[in-house]
Amino acid sequence: MRSVIIITAITIGMFAGVFTSTFYKGWINQRLEAGVETEVSHIQIHHPDFSENFELKNFIPDGAITSDEIARMDFVNGVSPRMVVQAMVASSETGTGIKILGINPEKEKTVTNLYSKVPEGKYFEGVKRNPILIGEKLAKKLKVKLHSKLVITLQDSQGHLTSEAFRICGIYKVGNGMFEEMNVFVMKSDLARFVQLDESISHEIVVHLKEHGQLTPNSEMLSGKYKNQLVQSWKQMAPELGLLNEYGSIYIYFFIIIILLSLGFGIVNTMLMAVMERVKEIGMLMAIGMSKFRVFWMLMLETVLLTLTGGFFGILLGIGVTFATMKSGINLSFYAEGLEDMGYSSLVFPVVELEMVCVIVLLVLMTGLIASVYPARKALKYKPAEAIRIDM
Repeated sequence: MRSVIIITAITIGMFAGVFTSTFYKGWINQRLEAGVETEVSHIQIHHPDFSENFELKNFIPDGAITSDEIARMDFVNGVSPRMVVQAMVASSETGTGIKILGINPEKEKTVTNLYSKVPEGKYFEGVKRNPILIGEKLAKKLKVKLHSKLVITLQDSQGHLTSEAFRICGIYKVGNGMFEEMNVFVMKSDLARFVQLDESISHEIVVHLKEHGQLTPNSEMLSGKYKNQLVQSWKQMAPELGLLNEYGSIYIYFFIIIILLSLGFGIVNTMLMAVMERVKEIGMLMAIGMSKFRVFWMLMLETVLLTLTGGFFGILLGIGVTFATMKSGINLSFYAEGLEDMGYSSLVFPVVELEMVCVIVLLVLMTGLIASVYPARKALKYKPAEAIRIDM
């Protein structure tokens, strides 16, 4: 019964550790994918002073030439030059501050997957004049719907306050409330005419790489080539995503180690009781000639086998539940609003990584070995003659 209890406790603990780890890993991967592939892409290039106040005059000199040069580089998957303007948007109900991104829709498809995140309307289709793509969060705030009219007010390149009407062609949803509320997309040609700038002017050049693993060397190469511009990777533009990527696995292993420590103390306590209840048997074994070394390894082997058995079933159960939920995902819709405000999806798809499973197996084995040492050493302190006479 004691062995069954130990195995059950380890199984439950390992199941909780493995499933929580796969769940959290999937969550991290989804947030990274959304942040990189939908929001910022891999690399962005700006005028050094542009990010300070988003002034129209701080554009990239020869932006069109620069964009074409980068597009011809072997490691580049796509390039999208953008025009960026701070403005006010108003509906018939209310208004708010926004960031307008003037884009070429076809080029934008090569750097982000925003075009696939438009559940309502179409990606720059269905509206002939001044189409605008807005986020679901902004649509709710402005109380507008598809084909509603919005009036945008801004200061043009001549310093004049001007307004123009746009009509909603689509409403995108990316699961990040802050991004949806702040960013709207229009045709670059429409925005250039609106602010009285040449369409070839760009405030931002977005670069998508063929190999994400080459982010740092590719970013450094572009930075060295365009020394007068500010070249930033997504890790610099969105540091919270960089921290999530770098420390996410550490948090997972830290969580597993806490579970294993708890299990370790439970194993030590249980095996210590088992040793104390078997003092006579241990004394008899030593009396008939079994060496203390063999007694020590016998008790260690028992503990390790119990730990590995429980760990095996726990890991197997955790992976099984993970595979069962990988396709359908786990719905956290009751927390959706708060999660999406922070950029996290309410539908999580767990992910199994072979490296993580191997590390967990090694940690379980180490836990069994370490937890078995003290009870086994305790048994060696008994003298055969005294141990046999103990009345249990």
